[in-house]
Amino acid sequence: MELRTLYQFSNYNQTVLNERYQEALKQFPYKIVILDDDPTGIQKVHGVHVYTNWEEESILEGFQSDNQMFFILTNSRAFSREKTVQVHQDIMIKIEKISNQLNQPYIIVSRGDSTLRGHFPLESETINKTLSKPFDGEFIIPFFKEGGRFTIENIHYVKIKDKLIPVGDTEFAQDRTFGFKSSHLGDYIEEKSNGIYKKENVTYISLEDLRSFNIDKITKQLLQVNNFNKIVVNAISDDDLKVLSIAIVNALKQGKRFLFRTAASFTKVIGNISDQDLLSKEKMINSNSDGGGLIIVGSYVQKTTQQLQELLKLDFVKPIEFNSDLTLNNEKLEGEITKKIKELDESISDGQTCVIFTKRKQLKLATGIEEKQLAISVKISKGLTRIIRSLRCKPKYIIAKGGITSSQIGTDALNVRKALVLGQALPGIPVWLTDENSKYPNMPYIIFPGNVGEVTDLKELVELLS
Repeated sequence: MELRTLYQFSNYNQTVLNERYQEALKQFPYKIVILDDDPTGIQKVHGVHVYTNWEEESILEGFQSDNQMFFILTNSRAFSREKTVQVHQDIMIKIEKISNQLNQPYIIVSRGDSTLRGHFPLESETINKTLSKPFDGEFIIPFFKEGGRFTIENIHYVKIKDKLIPVGDTEFAQDRTFGFKSSHLGDYIEEKSNGIYKKENVTYISLEDLRSFNIDKITKQLLQVNNFNKIVVNAISDDDLKVLSIAIVNALKQGKRFLFRTAASFTKVIGNISDQDLLSKEKMINSNSDGGGLIIVGSYVQKTTQQLQELLKLDFVKPIEFNSDLTLNNEKLEGEITKKIKELDESISDGQTCVIFTKRKQLKLATGIEEKQLAISVKISKGLTRIIRSLRCKPKYIIAKGGITSSQIGTDALNVRKALVLGQALPGIPVWLTDENSKYPNMPYIIFPGNVGEVTDLKELVELLS
């Protein structure tokens, strides 16, 4: 599909849209709890907190905060199916208990990947079955403009250069753990649920109804959803989600209960988060460090490899390859980790900006053992994590590339328990401010998703910071 297709739809009357949208959200008394399967769900927000644990004390603090929204980073995309179930049951039991204690209603957003990878429908089913009162339906909203993800006529697309490619035809659909075939979201739901949820039973919210501001029709569609059936939302702009939010509020006021499986855009819109300029260099640099910058690259997607290749064209960036193939040999892996710790410590302390990266060819196991493949990826990420956790130097800035990588670096290496989202370094590239008890207190930590950005974005970001 050509990109010009996106501009064939009429524009909204912004004054009318925003008035109706703001009026609806004034009637939305819900605490918004986002369960994020990696740290990239904050790609569109600022001024909200992310908890990297799900202790009852943290969830209570989130409910009692002045902010309507808070994130719980589960990092479940790196979990086995068994652990995914256990963690989501644990979280939902605590959320429901605290909600009842405080008499505070809430909605749950299960924030997943905009290219449809992750534990779906396992996470959704676990959340629904754990609650005392099940949901009427589940929204599926993978739209994320900044990442080039658009849903049109129920087909989900990924922008690659100047073309829109059906997601089932991209490298993401070939994921060794979370692969799929379907680009039509109704087919995708049926495929991933093994036929439990049929394509013909899915409710589809069309761009035509959103663009014509047909709130009554959309609300009526939502009121008819039951038995945890799915609702696919077409969207090419945040404004489409604003119209949808008005209809959602209408349906909630009439007693409907929904779960939301979405990419990052919906969290910004339903949370009524204002627009903000990209962060300046000064807000992303630790002024208390004379060391060089540190970039950590773990993602294997093609876009990350291309971005790394561009970054390595900078003569002031020192490349350090972590031999990730050694994860199959514990003794050799230990030696590799020790060697990389020493090299990074010496280089960064001397003011050298370094990028440490895994081998670009992913170590692949035989087909049919997806969880073992995932375990290898997690072991590689843990190796990187040990290296960063053991550093004695203090970098000027830290960039982590890849969802699983950035999560484990943030929680296990930097020991962040509660982060403030500062905003975005580039579109779709969020920045945490670490807490006072972390390895590097009050340091901006840049989370660069593996599948986001133009080929030159990582290079240009490092040039800006250096």
